[in-house]
Amino acid sequence: MKKLLLSSFAITALTLSGCAAVESNRTIETKAVQADYSVPYEQRKKVVVSNFNNASDYQRGVFSSDKDRLGSQAQDILSSQLQMTNFFRVVNRTDTQAMKQEAAISGTVQKLTGADLVISGSVLEFGRKVTGDKQLFGVLGRGKQQTAYAKVSLQVTNVKTSEVMMTVQGAGEYELSNREVLGTGSTAGYDATLNGKVLNLAITAAVEKLVNHMSRTAL
Repeated sequence: MKKLLLSSFAITALTLSGCAAVESNRTIETKAVQADYSVPYEQRKKVVVSNFNNASDYQRGVFSSDKDRLGSQAQDILSSQLQMTNFFRVVNRTDTQAMKQEAAISGTVQKLTGADLVISGSVLEFGRKVTGDKQLFGVLGRGKQQTAYAKVSLQVTNVKTSEVMMTVQGAGEYELSNREVLGTGSTAGYDATLNGKVLNLAITAAVEKLVNHMSRTAL
């Protein structure tokens, strides 16, 4: 009788454990600019990030909204990547109203810093494609590959002279592959995160070129 009760308890425990939710988490290393010059803060060029426009055909169809989401995302990525180089002092011009309000609340007199250079950008090319294959008409397995491509351009303008000092470009390609073999594995659906990943990759490449060039010149 005891053995029967123990067996029933074990089966019940295994059944419950099989139905229990499983949680997991991990941190993922993001792609960042490799050039880290650690220039003293006082010697860093003060830059402001201007408009970042989507000049590609992506999200510019008849049914697209008026908001340039791709350009706005690229602008945020560019500001972050410039700051992480430890080569620039990035001046924030997007949250001026909020900063003005907080300064008024705390009774602080704002002393805004002017920029030496304006950096603007454009998404020149952006696209996605999905390719797949089947083994024995899908009986043995099938595969799916999602590819995203982006090409961006950065333009540096001198604030005092309005002269375009330099232009750099960067491009990147990101792939995600899934394969199902004899019913095991996965053929994942559309992954929207590839847009941000490939955009970050292209902007990172352009910023690396920018910093490497400026470190060797008097710009």
